[in-house]
Amino acid sequence: MLRSCIRAERKKLRSSAIWLLFLIVPVFPAIMGTFNYLGNLAVLKNGWYSLWTQHTLFYTDFFYAPLIAAYAAYLWRMEHLNHNWNFLMTAPVPLKDLILAKFIVLFQMTVFTQIWIGILFFVCGKLAGLPGLMPLSCIFWLFRGCIGSLGIIALSLLLSMVIRSFSVPVILALFGSIVSLGIVAKGAGYFWPYALMMLAMNANSATDNMAGTYVPFLFSAALFLFLFLETAIFLLKKKDVHSV
Repeated sequence: MLRSCIRAERKKLRSSAIWLLFLIVPVFPAIMGTFNYLGNLAVLKNGWYSLWTQHTLFYTDFFYAPLIAAYAAYLWRMEHLNHNWNFLMTAPVPLKDLILAKFIVLFQMTVFTQIWIGILFFVCGKLAGLPGLMPLSCIFWLFRGCIGSLGIIALSLLLSMVIRSFSVPVILALFGSIVSLGIVAKGAGYFWPYALMMLAMNANSATDNMAGTYVPFLFSAALFLFLFLETAIFLLKKKDVHSV
């Protein structure tokens, strides 16, 4: 059943406008980060790592979470239209599989987005005149960002499930990302799901800011993932759940 649900969710994305967001939105933090880097070469003297700090600062704090929220809202959009919610509740598949299928598809979208971010980072680095290839540590941070995204994906699914509006979950995600700046600055990033992406991507830092702290990071990512997914499944199983 789960595989069938995953195929159904993937069909929603075929030839959809969401791919335009996928292609265009990451370009903005790439351009903003590159111009910020080129405008501060007197201070940013660490080559690829300095460029990384600028790219990830904009990407993780202003663009990633709203983009994922848009993906999630799109996947729930069909269920929120007309009387499709009643059809969903009476579908001959476990409701848990419906949630997990959306989560898996969203995670796959995150992986694709991270790869696209890496490509843009490399291209911008070469255009900025940086020598050689991007450091392997940056590739590792991109991979680590996929782990840091788990809580955001699950929370985005939950919010888009209970909120009918397409834009409200996106706005909430943007607010959550911006708040991460202050939370990380206070050393409380592991207590805020949106901050995990910032920490995982080593945003605005040329050295690994997670050295020796992988246990709390992985614990927080797993906790938020479990908490938000289980909440979504619990609410979906209740007969009186309604979109608002």
